Amino acid sequence: MDLKKIQAAKVRNKKVFLRADFNVAIAKGRAKETFKIAAAKETLDYLLSQGARVALVSHLGRPDGKPNLEFSLERLVQDAENILGRKIIFIPDCVGEKVKNGLEKMREDEVLLLENVRFYEGEEKNDESFAKRLAENFDIYINDAFSVSHRDQASVTGVTKFLSSYAGLRLQKEISEMEKVKNNPDHPAVAIIGGAKIETKLPVIQFFEKGYEHVLVGGKIANEALDQKIEFQSGKVILPSDFLGDRFDIGPNTANKFREIISQAKTVVWNGPVGKFEEAPYDTGTKEVLQAIIASGAYSVLGGGESVEILEENNAMDKISFVSTGGGAMLEYLSGNPMPGIEVLVK
Repeated sequence: MDLKKIQAAKVRNKKVFLRADFNVAIAKGRAKETFKIAAAKETLDYLLSQGARVALVSHLGRPDGKPNLEFSLERLVQDAENILGRKIIFIPDCVGEKVKNGLEKMREDEVLLLENVRFYEGEEKNDESFAKRLAENFDIYINDAFSVSHRDQASVTGVTKFLSSYAGLRLQKEISEMEKVKNNPDHPAVAIIGGAKIETKLPVIQFFEKGYEHVLVGGKIANEALDQKIEFQSGKVILPSDFLGDRFDIGPNTANKFREIISQAKTVVWNGPVGKFEEAPYDTGTKEVLQAIIASGAYSVLGGGESVEILEENNAMDKISFVSTGGGAMLEYLSGNPMPGIEVLVK
């Protein structure tokens, strides 16, 4: 894929709109997860080292197109400063004079954090006039948010009509990793698909069924597949044979089977927990899968908010070869579905 890359952009003294993804859970005034925020650091540091003036742009939650302090990005200023190691100046809007003034007044090494773009209904509707307002204070657009690149929204695709646009360093890495596990995995290759909503997971299960040796299915989607009597003809898709509780987790026989298969793998891709991991003892299967992946020594790629939460809770972030910021985006990419935020950056 021949992308327009940040390395080719002349950013010195330019005002840069950096689309990141700070859509993280917040509890007691602090971010419950730090991974997505930290994912923006490499590109941010690069831009600042090149003399750019940078504004971070993101959404948070679902405020339904209108201001709602519960979803204000101001709540993340302290966490962003700690994680990114930069002075963060919050701007209580994402368009207009407040943004213009903030860019003019910012000092060297300061970074702006603009207010939630979803406070405007034009964001999710990809309204062209709103996209133009987002772009009007900037010279260059950088997309570094793989996790929203399956969305056709104003801050993802709309602004590219008005600004020279490039892929950030993190976005480039995400695409490279997805291409590797999609088209050139080391074999035996194993996919583990959990979580909920069989209708969204079925295409990626079918994709992996074609090119991987095994697809291990757990979580709610396994229950849905069994209830709907979905049949997989290849014999590669392994559904649970036993459960804990009211099918809240895979049972010991299934866990043993999964461990045996994972132990032989050279590539493992994992998206979604295999049980109701938020509640003991139904987190057992997911923890066993994680430990099996680590013990296997396989090249491992993991994605999805719940999966990242599992890694952070078990201090295992550095034990996975690559952790993706994308959950839905990862599934969409691997399924071969359109990725509008990436397509607009292709030369």
